[in-house]
Amino acid sequence: MGGRISSVTTTFAIIVVLLGTITCEAQLSSTFYDTSCPNALTTIRNTIRTAVSKERRMAASLVRLHFHDCFVQGCDASILLDDSPPTIVSEKGAFANNNSIRGYEVIDQAKAAVEKVCPGVVSCADIVAVAARDASFAVGGPSWVVKLGRRDSSTASIILANTDLPLASDDLTTLISKFNNKGLSAREMVTLSGAHTIGQARCVTFRNRIYGNSSDIDAGFARTRQRGCPSLNSNDNNKRLSPLDLVTPNSFDNNYFKNLIQKKGLLQSDQVLFSGGSTDSIVSEYSQNPTTFKSDFAAAMIKMGDISPLTGSAGIIRKICISFRRFCFPRWPNKWYQRRWLINLVLRSIYEKHRKSSRQGGLSGESRGLCGVVMDEYSKHGEGARGDVLNVKTHT
Repeated sequence: MGGRISSVTTTFAIIVVLLGTITCEAQLSSTFYDTSCPNALTTIRNTIRTAVSKERRMAASLVRLHFHDCFVQGCDASILLDDSPPTIVSEKGAFANNNSIRGYEVIDQAKAAVEKVCPGVVSCADIVAVAARDASFAVGGPSWVVKLGRRDSSTASIILANTDLPLASDDLTTLISKFNNKGLSAREMVTLSGAHTIGQARCVTFRNRIYGNSSDIDAGFARTRQRGCPSLNSNDNNKRLSPLDLVTPNSFDNNYFKNLIQKKGLLQSDQVLFSGGSTDSIVSEYSQNPTTFKSDFAAAMIKMGDISPLTGSAGIIRKICISFRRFCFPRWPNKWYQRRWLINLVLRSIYEKHRKSSRQGGLSGESRGLCGVVMDEYSKHGEGARGDVLNVKTHT
């Protein structure tokens, strides 16, 4: 038996060294799930269609969810993670996301449906990307081929969310800079801003524009919007909603750009795209050619979906998009106990997996799970340790 353990130990050490030298070259591909989960896209699409049919506004919310995900750490579903102190401070609390980003429950529904078809295969990040495409198409917007194979992050960054996401008050220079930082051009910034042809905005995001600005806003438009957004700053007033496009608020078209030319952009960050600056010509082009806009929008969404994805062995596949599954983990009195336990756990797991016959009371990873392994090792090597259960996360 000693010889077998020695051999397994050597093999394990070699594997660890080899894994450490491998560079992940995995690429995204539209056929990524063709074999592993051929019904994934159909399953997601059915969920999105149902959600949008119940509430047309949800289409805009799902497109925006993908955008806000990709701009922070890349397209890794980090925006879906809830708070998990002390390791994770959720991006949901960021200034641009708090009381604003929606659609989390729709992604959860799509994930649950996919898990029933092929558990542990499709990432939350890919579901968010596919949901944006399906939501766009559901309200008359373009469709596009979504590249797949993203994996989910195990971290979130509220700091990056507060610095990298565009704000309703940003000027043109700031917008161009934020998009350039993500590898997107000024034209692609204008294109993606066109997503504001659908959806609604909260009063707090445009109050200053409709009450304190007379130079680049149509006076009649401002008065109309003031009726739905009182000047008094209060929690109730701040939450009041107004469509970004008054003409066709639930249809994906190019009216957004026509509105800008008429000085009827609801957000300041919208109107700056047509205010005598470098992007005026792009707005004019899209206002006259809806086909060009939709084609460019699809291409820009594909490019945005390529922002820093986790692929190959990087990242994880979450079973539940908002968190990681917990498992038992004893609290050790010092690092020496912890290291010894971890080494014994790995070696024992490998050895038991390759045993040809099992003995009474021995480990069966398939039937007892990792928690059983942990508590076996805790009972043997955790002398003096407290048997707390920590919120340690696994990769499922």
